Amino acid sequence: MKKKNDLIRLKATARGALAFAVLLCGAAAAQATESPGASQGQPYGVQLGYGVAQHKVKGADIGFVWDPGLNFWEMGGWHFSLTGEAHLTYFHTNEGAFHNNVYAIGAQPMLRFIKDGGAIRPYIEAGAGVRVLSHPTITDTYTVSTAFQFMEVVGIGAQFGTHQQYQAGCRFQHISNAGIKEPNPGINFTQLYVQYNF
Repeated sequence: MKKKNDLIRLKATARGALAFAVLLCGAAAAQATESPGASQGQPYGVQLGYGVAQHKVKGADIGFVWDPGLNFWEMGGWHFSLTGEAHLTYFHTNEGAFHNNVYAIGAQPMLRFIKDGGAIRPYIEAGAGVRVLSHPTITDTYTVSTAFQFMEVVGIGAQFGTHQQYQAGCRFQHISNAGIKEPNPGINFTQLYVQYNF
């Protein structure tokens, strides 16, 4: 019964998230403008990150970013922007008698609320996506049960440079299987990252 209720809850959450994403993308496309906060003709970026999590897990990450120029809902010198990210991550820990080197691939859209102008343009950001792990078992005492995982992220950062080509920030990431299979302890990363847009 519990598994059935968890599955119903997961389906309802997935439908709600999909509906929200469709509405958000539709609103963005309808209201998209070329904002002064855009990265000035630099729609692609490479991101490097390093994070730490529970169970002494460390993660190194490379991300590929696409900025389609969807900037909308300008207010008081700030605006929203929508970008897409694809990531390859390496997890490692020395905890426990047995441990795996775990790789993860995945993608997520990111929504940013960023300052329109200035040499340094601070922002807050949030996103959600999926990750596929090479191994669900990280150590002999720590497993996330499934290779398929969901990921949520919130963070702060700043964009800067003569052409706003640099970004740096800090993110909190939660990765879990949303109760598809137990145990589901999740992985909570605190990550620092830098990005170059070209």
